Amino acid sequence: YEAIKQQYRPEVPEYFNFARDVLDRWTEVEKEGKKSKNPALWWVDGAGEEVRWSFEELGVLSRKVANVLSDACGLQRGDRVILILPRIPEWWLVNVACMRTGTVLIPGTQQLTAKDILHRLQKSKAKCIITDDSLAPAVDSIEAECQSLKFKLLVSEGHREGWLNFKDLMKNAPSDHHCVTTKYQDPMAIYFTSGTTGSPKMAEHSHSSYGIGLTVSGRYWLDLTSSDIFWNTSDTGWAKSAWSSIFSPWIQGACVFVHKMPHFDPSIVFESLSRFPITVFCSPPTAYRMFVQHKLSSYTFKSLRHCVSAGEPLNPDVMEGWKAQTGLDIHEGYGQTETVLICGNFKGMKIKPGSMGKPSPGYDVKIIDENSNILPPGKEGDIAIRVKPTRSVFLFTCYADDPEKTEATIRGDFYVTGDRGIMDEDGYFWFVGRADDVINSAGYRIGPFEVESALVEHPAVVESAVVSSPDPIRGEVVKAFVVLTSDYASHDPEKIMKELQDHVKKVTAPYKYPRKMEFVQQLPKTISGKIRRNELRQMEWRK
Repeated sequence: YEAIKQQYRPEVPEYFNFARDVLDRWTEVEKEGKKSKNPALWWVDGAGEEVRWSFEELGVLSRKVANVLSDACGLQRGDRVILILPRIPEWWLVNVACMRTGTVLIPGTQQLTAKDILHRLQKSKAKCIITDDSLAPAVDSIEAECQSLKFKLLVSEGHREGWLNFKDLMKNAPSDHHCVTTKYQDPMAIYFTSGTTGSPKMAEHSHSSYGIGLTVSGRYWLDLTSSDIFWNTSDTGWAKSAWSSIFSPWIQGACVFVHKMPHFDPSIVFESLSRFPITVFCSPPTAYRMFVQHKLSSYTFKSLRHCVSAGEPLNPDVMEGWKAQTGLDIHEGYGQTETVLICGNFKGMKIKPGSMGKPSPGYDVKIIDENSNILPPGKEGDIAIRVKPTRSVFLFTCYADDPEKTEATIRGDFYVTGDRGIMDEDGYFWFVGRADDVINSAGYRIGPFEVESALVEHPAVVESAVVSSPDPIRGEVVKAFVVLTSDYASHDPEKIMKELQDHVKKVTAPYKYPRKMEFVQQLPKTISGKIRRNELRQMEWRK
């Protein structure tokens, strides 16, 4: 870790464009025969269809799409483009084509409703939307309310009235295109945040923030080289897909492996890790929680050497379960849509289960109090990144069109993440909870994550969410919403509750145990699979 900190000296040139300066450079390396035969993109649909593109082929095809955007649609640099597609190769082509044309990409997930799409179109004033047959009717239903929307591109074998057919246009587009010249701080993309604590905000990123800033992830956290085959299971609608399905691997010249997988299915994951020579794997904690419920002894992940996770904290019990079955550690990382990797368990570092690791060499990360004072080890406070006197270019530029919300993220010399944490004596950071999620019961501050981790260690619990609930004596108490495994679902609720309460008292400090408990079939989640504790908390306080 110390060596990584010494080595990491990123250069940020005045002009930078990821398509030209990274992807096209890998094309040259490929042509010179100095790179392994790995493709740049390897896509499978699970039914026998495969696509393998070299960096050169990726370049040719993305230039054709760039011509579709600039010629057929007449889009200018700075124009905003909303992209809502499943995991299909065209998604990657549009990402690169937007860089080549200087248009600003706004990805969205397939799970968005017509109302969500309306909100995004109106808020972003996007001129163009690119989607497939599944969401075209939703777009048509709200189009009249979107004055800025000029072009609708349909990725489909079929045709639809009022839409341009993406595949037809691409087939006929020329493959030569001159990449626009972009400065390092020019806007490249806007990501709507996942909205765990409110309506989604538009986090704007520059060409360098992800394009150079994610070097630290690709090289030191994911531990990728150009001979690796890397699979990240993220939905295409989220910033994590940009992190780990575009920038981090391609900075390193690694192969991005993609399985179309319309619905997340652990057995497809296990079969793919067995069948394909995937060396590095990334999936969110929710997925690993599902994985460890299965017996993996019938599978052999013969090429897999490195596993990572990010998105929300990973329970130590899940890490232990995965290691027991695969022999591999899970290297947890922590970041936000607004940042690149903030903390991580980097290669060569001792892993402390439950910790998010140490600060990324790209940031100066501290735990601070409400007056911006840096707190000593062991004291809980706000996780923050120093931005004065110099703000890292690897942070988001702003919340687009919202200077007030942008300004509200700064406290003194720091960008405040909105997450609470503790740094221990060894410099490892530990997540306590979203600032809004921390429970204050009879003067004790309790982070939901620690209680949830204790609960999930019990064989009866699949997952849980812990929130504050009003109490006449203590002000608020810990309440757990618990999803039980099928084996325990028919047990006496009173007995199970008592058993789980006693279990938490043994595993963590007794004052943290959930005094209230409710058994539920499922937990409310954001579209990206993060638990919406604020929804449960509001429900409790409205009773």
